Amino acid sequence: MKDLFERTKNVAIYLISNHSTVRKTAKHFGLAKSTIHYDLTVRLPKYDYSLYEEVRQILNMNFNEKYIRGGLATKQKYSKNKQKKCH
Repeated sequence: MKDLFERTKNVAIYLISNHSTVRKTAKHFGLAKSTIHYDLTVRLPKYDYSLYEEVRQILNMNFNEKYIRGGLATKQKYSKNKQKKCH
């Protein structure tokens, strides 16, 4: 149980300090995205609610920006394809 607490706390601190996304955090820790999300949304409030409130702000910000990131990724994809066709 202590290992889960330590992992959850480390994940939360990393997410806050880097303003990272859940996917990038999962990749950094070598865990599944769903595990990171579960740690941050279910376990963390039980362990440290004030830390959870900080994490929640970042998760909400990421959620509100995800359609923008998706649009930028699509734009980059098609601009790369266009460059390949020109050369």
